[in-house]
This record gives sequence, structure tokens and C-alpha cells, in this order.
Amino acid sequence: MAGDGDLDTAYANGPFIPGSEAYPPRWAAAAAEFRDGLGARARTGLAYGAGTRERFDLFLPEASPTGLMVFVHGGYWRAFDRGDWSHLAAGGLARGWAVAVPGYPLAPAARIGEITAGIARAIGAAAAEVPDGPIVVTGHSAGGHAAARMACAGMALDAAVAARLQRAVPVSPLADLRPMLGLTMNDDWRMDAAEAAAESPVLHRPRPGVTVHVWVGGAERPVFLDQARWLGEAWGVTVTVEAGRHHFDVIDGLARPESPLTEAVLGGL
Repeated sequence: MAGDGDLDTAYANGPFIPGSEAYPPRWAAAAAEFRDGLGARARTGLAYGAGTRERFDLFLPEASPTGLMVFVHGGYWRAFDRGDWSHLAAGGLARGWAVAVPGYPLAPAARIGEITAGIARAIGAAAAEVPDGPIVVTGHSAGGHAAARMACAGMALDAAVAARLQRAVPVSPLADLRPMLGLTMNDDWRMDAAEAAAESPVLHRPRPGVTVHVWVGGAERPVFLDQARWLGEAWGVTVTVEAGRHHFDVIDGLARPESPLTEAVLGGL
């Protein structure tokens, strides 16, 4: 099925970011270096399901963890894996938190709703490994969608997760999937109107007791600024627009313990 060319352009990031092709290998290299430096405190490939991609990596601080931070990667549900993002655990780890980075099956092998449900299971498995303290969930782009979905009141979470979940910070989230039905990428997602509505956080209510803070880069594509604003308005929550940040570097702050983004994720907990 052919998509809407204008819509495809609106949701395209790489063509509008100088040097965009250098980011994925840079992320992968930084992630590998980070894991190598942690030694036994990097527990990789922990299973949360039977599928080969149903695995998560868990990074542990030197002392008992304050709690569990979860980062869900993006890639339009079609690209990347957990091993490309390990370095983004550095900020949380330096603040004494355990950090889980789940992978998940990608479209077209999995539908978006199936991916969302899998992330919920991954968080449950990670919570069992870190049984004490609060849980916070953040994620970027499609991962920002997952972070917002975990904060939805109707999301089926493991009881232990639901009791401990205190904060969600969706970064550049895809919050309303209905406008995305006409994208060429939907050939892989196979999303219909019913799934788009069911998987749109803007059409849900946030879970009581969970603080939500939406984050987006000021230099992002207009549609991502719109998506962040739509979620903020629907849920009545704070939206921070980080000046000068585009879609590929807006997450960099997670690698630094005192960055404004890391503070938004973990501050006060």
C-alpha cells in the first residue's frame, strides 16, 4: 500500500538531521564500551519471553539500587535493539538506580499492540530482579509511546509493577497513532483504525499516582512537537521543550547524572 508522501516526509527524521547516518554506529559503539566497562554489573540477555528478541539488559549500581529505571528504545517499532542503547543507562546508574533496557520483537513480525504488551512483561521481569524501590519508565519515540502506555490507567501491568510505578517520562513520544495510519511504514505495522485508537495514549487516562513529564527537542520535526503537545494537553501534564535538541540527540542527557532530562526522570525519588 502506498503511503501519503507528505505525511511520510512529516514523520521522517534522518533527512533533516545533518550527519544523521553517523548516529546509529556511534550509539552502538558507546553502548558496547559502556557494557564492557561495567563487567559483572552488566547482566545482559535476561529473558522475559520465549522469543529471541524478548530479552532485557540490566545494569546494576555498586550499592543496593534506589529503584528501577527502565528505558525503552525507539525506531518506529521497526529498527534497533537493546544493545544499541546501553550507554543511556549511565546517568541513572551514577545516581544509584538499576537500569533495565528491554528489547522487543519488531514489525512486521509483531504488531504495535503486541510490542506494548511485551514491554509490560519485560518491566515485570526486571522488577522481579530489582524487588525494592520505585519504578520509573522512560523511552524515546516509539519507546516514548511505550513509556506513555505503561502510564495509562487501563494498561495491564504486573501487580508488583503497578504498585511501584511512580513516574513516566516519554521522550519525543508518538502519542496519537491515528494520524499515522497513512504512513508507508504502516505496511510493516499493519495497524488498523481500531488498533491505532487502542494504542494512542491521548485517548486513555493516566494511571492515578503516576507522575508524567513529557520531553521533546526544540529542533525536532513539527509533528513530534505536536505529538508531545497533544499528550501534554490530553493528560494535563508538563511538557519540556529542550532548546536546540533534535530527534537523534534529545536523549543524550540520559547518559549524564545531572542533566535536566535525567533530573526529570529521577529527581526527587
